[in-house]
Amino acid sequence: MPLRLLPPTLINQIAAGEVVERPASAVKELVENALDAGARRIDVTLADGGRSLIVVQDDGAGMTPADLALCVERHATSKLPTDDLFDIGFLGFRGEALPSIGSVSRLTLTSRTRDSDSAWRLTVEGGAKGEPEPAAGGPGTRVEVRDLFYATPARLKFLKAPRTETQHAADVINRLAMAHPEVAFSLSDGTRSVVKLGAAQGDLFARRLDRLAGVIGREFFDNALPVEAEREGIRLTGHIGLPTYNRGNAQQQYLFVNGRPVKDRLLTGAVRGAYQDFLAHDRHAVLALYLDLPPREVDVNVHPAKAEVRFRDSALVRGLIVSALRHALAAAGHRASTTVALGALGAARPEGEEAEMRRPALPLGRSGGQAAWSWTPPPRPAAGDLAAAFAAQAPQGGFFEPAGRLPNLSAPPQARDAGPAAEAPRRAAAEHPLGVARAQLHGTYIVAQTADGIVIVDQHAAHERLVYERMKQALADGGVARQGLLLPEVVEMDEADADRVAARAEELAALGLVIEPFGPGSILVREVPALLGDCDVKGLIRDLADELAELGEALALKDRLADVCGTMACHGSVRAGRLLNAEEMNALLRQMEMTPHSGQCNHGRPTYVELKLKDIERLFGRR
Repeated sequence: MPLRLLPPTLINQIAAGEVVERPASAVKELVENALDAGARRIDVTLADGGRSLIVVQDDGAGMTPADLALCVERHATSKLPTDDLFDIGFLGFRGEALPSIGSVSRLTLTSRTRDSDSAWRLTVEGGAKGEPEPAAGGPGTRVEVRDLFYATPARLKFLKAPRTETQHAADVINRLAMAHPEVAFSLSDGTRSVVKLGAAQGDLFARRLDRLAGVIGREFFDNALPVEAEREGIRLTGHIGLPTYNRGNAQQQYLFVNGRPVKDRLLTGAVRGAYQDFLAHDRHAVLALYLDLPPREVDVNVHPAKAEVRFRDSALVRGLIVSALRHALAAAGHRASTTVALGALGAARPEGEEAEMRRPALPLGRSGGQAAWSWTPPPRPAAGDLAAAFAAQAPQGGFFEPAGRLPNLSAPPQARDAGPAAEAPRRAAAEHPLGVARAQLHGTYIVAQTADGIVIVDQHAAHERLVYERMKQALADGGVARQGLLLPEVVEMDEADADRVAARAEELAALGLVIEPFGPGSILVREVPALLGDCDVKGLIRDLADELAELGEALALKDRLADVCGTMACHGSVRAGRLLNAEEMNALLRQMEMTPHSGQCNHGRPTYVELKLKDIERLFGRR
C-alpha cells in the first residue's frame, strides 16, 4: 500500500493509547497539570470508575481564552521554556495529555486566571475542537472528561470493575499527594470520599511524615525513621520503616525523583540491598524516599507514562541510597516496631462470635475493657473429683489462711527466678531501655521489667543478631579471630556438597573458618571463628553447604556476606533451651541496648516484645 500521512484524529488516538491506558492514567495527567499550575487544592470526582465521568478541579493559575485554544493542540506546552529536554522542571512537559484525552472522550475545559473577572470554556469531542466561550467559574481550572474511550470502544473491554478502576485512581492520587504534602487532595466516586487529605503544615519533614501517616497509616508514623543525606549535589530525604515493620510485598515502597512518583528497578534494588541484613527474602520494607538532583543528571523522558527514569550516574545514586538507609537503621539501635507489641496484644484478644461466647463476665458487674479478655474454660472435672481436688490444694489452716503464708505462690516450674536481679530496685529498671531481667521461661524467653512495662526477649534470636554484628565488625577491622579445635572435626556429607565447600576454603578462611578436603565426601575442620564459641561444627558445615548450593558458583562469598555470616551466627548464638542465670540474662540485655539493629534477628523477626503496663491492665479489664 502507498505511504500516506495519518489524519490528526488518528494520530491523537494512537498517542492516547500510550498516555491514557485507563481512567487512572487520565487522572494522573490532569492532576500533574494542576500541580504544575501551582494549585494548592485539587478535587477529583469519578463516576462509574472514570468511564462515564472524570472531573478534576484545581485552584491553580488558570488559562486565558488563547491558552485554552492552544492547550488541546498536540505538543503545545508552557513547560519547556528553553526547548531543552535535559532541563525539565515540571511533571508534564510533552503537551500530549489534553489532546490525547480529547481524542477518545468528550472533554470540557473551564478556566479562569486569578486576575480575570470571568472564566472561559472550551469543548473537544472525539478530537473535534470547539471555540472558547464565556462561562461561570472561579479562579483555577476545571476539567471534565465524559464517556472516556467512547471513540475507541475496543479499549473499554479491557477496563476492570468500577471499584477496581477507582482504586487505581486513588493510588495515583496518593502517590502524588505524598510528593506534594503542601497541597490538599480529595477523591470522590460520587457517593463516598475515597481520598481526603488536607494540606500538611510544619517543616518539610513534618509535612511529609504527616502526609505519609495519612496515606500509609498511623502505624508508619509510629515506626518511621528519618533519612537525610547528600552527595555530589544529589539529596536524599524521606522516612523508612523499622525492619520489624514490614510487608509481604513491595506495594508500600514509594519512590520519588524531583517530585515525580516513579517505579525504578535501580531504586528498588538499592532498597533491597540496604535491608538485606535485616529482612527475610520474602519480606519487604515500608518507606517513602525523595531524591532531588539537577535535572541534567536524570532523564525522565524514557517512558511514555514517565513512570521510569534513567540516571547519569546510577552507581552514585545507588550508593547514596544504601549508605543513607543503613545509617538510619543503625541510628535506631535496638528499637523494634510498635506493631510487634500490638500483634502480641491482638493475639490475646478474642475474635468473632465464638470468642464472644467463651468470654467470662467481669467480676462485680464491671463492663469496661471486656474486649481484651480471651479465656477458654478448662475441662470440667467429675463431681466426685471436685471436692477431692479442693481438699488437696487447700492449706492446712483452711482457705482463710493469711496471704503471706499461702503455699504454691512461687514461680511455676517453667519459670526461673532471676535471683538477685529480682530484688533490684525500681529505679534500676528505669535506667535501662530493656529493663532488668526477672525470669527465664521455658529456657528460651527472658522476661525483664522496665520502668513502665515488661519486655519479653527471645534469647536465641537476640544473641544471633549480636554475634552477627560482631562478625561484621571484626571483618571490617581486618579479619575474624579464630580458635583452633583441640581435635579437628571430620564432617561427612554428600560428595558434591563436600566439593562445593572445599572450593570455597579460601573465602571461608577469611571468615574465620579453616577447612580442608579429607577424602571423598569429607571435610576436615581445623579452626572456627572465636565468636562462635562451642558451636555445633557438623551442623554449621552442613548448613553452609546448603547455603552455598543456593548462592551458586558465580557469586563470591563477600558479595553474599549477610547470608553466610547469618548462618554462622545462628550456630554460634545462645540456643533455645539453654538455662541462663541472672547475670547472663542482664548481660544479654545490656549488649542488645548497645548493638545496632538488635531489635530484629538476621531473618527480620523481632528479638523482643515490649508490653506497656497500661496495655497489660487493659487485658485484665483494669482500664
